[in-house]
Amino acid sequence: MGFNETDAANAAKAELRMQQALATSHVERDDYIDTTAAEPLTKKDINHMAWRSLALQASFNYERMQAGGWLYTILPALRKIHKNPEDLKNSAQMHMEFINVHPFDVTFLSGLVLAMEQSKEKISTIRAVKVALMGPLGGIGDAMFWLTWLPICAGIGAALALEGSLFGPIVFLLLFNALHFGLRFGLAHYGYRAGLGAISALKANTRKISHAASIVGMTVIGALVASYVRLSTPLEIHAGKAEIALQADVLDKLMPNLLPLVFTFLMFALMKKGYSPVKLIGVTVLFGLAGKFFGFL
Repeated sequence: MGFNETDAANAAKAELRMQQALATSHVERDDYIDTTAAEPLTKKDINHMAWRSLALQASFNYERMQAGGWLYTILPALRKIHKNPEDLKNSAQMHMEFINVHPFDVTFLSGLVLAMEQSKEKISTIRAVKVALMGPLGGIGDAMFWLTWLPICAGIGAALALEGSLFGPIVFLLLFNALHFGLRFGLAHYGYRAGLGAISALKANTRKISHAASIVGMTVIGALVASYVRLSTPLEIHAGKAEIALQADVLDKLMPNLLPLVFTFLMFALMKKGYSPVKLIGVTVLFGLAGKFFGFL
């Protein structure tokens, strides 16, 4: 049997469909293929997640912060929730995005996220809730643990140690970790239960909640820019006998933290052009060294 024009046309159409399928296979889905709610997680699953959260910062880096440890924390539960391999892949890819939260109260967020994953909420909604809560949880954790509980426990332990008691470090470790582990496991179960209780409201107001969470998330990111990006210049403008400090008298009068904002937008523009975060970190280091050496930063 010969290969006629009809066969050639059909082959061409099949090749075109294959190329279109390959092109669209890399487009991120916002919903899961299997939208049926998964079986509830057990107390053992939640406790397992809480134990794994101890490794949250094991792969900490300046590109994605705690993303590797975050995914490690919730991965067994995600495998139980998502039976469809494509759904599991999409979920894992989303959870490998940048996240930075306090390591002691992170289980509240992971419990809440697992409840949303179990009900198969939209990926964008889960992402928005993560971004919206990681900042407040970081502030609460710092105030509760580093600024309050740690000094109290350290003070008690140090007082005993100064008196020659061997129980000083033991008391410190016992007191500090009693609250630490109590909250780590307690918040894991509370976050999961709170997420389950809010599922009906989430489903009824998904767009509103996603929009509100996105606004809060963008506000948090804006605050992080002002807090994390430190950039100033010592340059002065000389006009006759007058000396005008470029930073204090000009830039800060226009807008406080203007240089960090401009630098952040520059990094964002370079990322949009395909520069990797690692390359941008290198550019930032070189820019900082050059600025210090030549005296304009």
